[in-house]
Amino acid sequence: MNITTNSPEETVLLAEVFASCISAGELILFFGDLGAGKTTFTKGFAKALGIADGVHSPTFTLIHEHEGAKKLYHIDLYRLETQEEIDGLGLEEYLVPDAITLIEWSERFRELPENHIIVKIETTGETRRSFTFSSDHLDDPFFEAMKKEYQKRCIF
Repeated sequence: MNITTNSPEETVLLAEVFASCISAGELILFFGDLGAGKTTFTKGFAKALGIADGVHSPTFTLIHEHEGAKKLYHIDLYRLETQEEIDGLGLEEYLVPDAITLIEWSERFRELPENHIIVKIETTGETRRSFTFSSDHLDDPFFEAMKKEYQKRCIF
């Protein structure tokens, strides 16, 4: 499913709608170039969970844990270069049924973990972004319902 946003505000709204549709236990994998909007999207996602402050890319700490309506793990693989380094993080500890795990720079995985949602972000203009959502376990009606909710709430 594809959705285009025209501003950071629309990206935050899209993330808020997406977060409202997601259950605890989900693994969300971000793909996108530097500056594509992965962290902006994560801030909107966290906002929907009641996490307003302190959300930024964990590039140097690698993992941030946030408490909100649902626990959120925000992981950044940017600085990791090998699968062995990724394996050394112990990601399985963060893939738990009572939390949502967001991973930036999922391109670093040699093989994607099972039961994931992929969010691909492409820069198509100065503030315009194209989002492609897919999953190995959620079906099209899930994403279509999310898209309708976004369109209903988008007043920009």
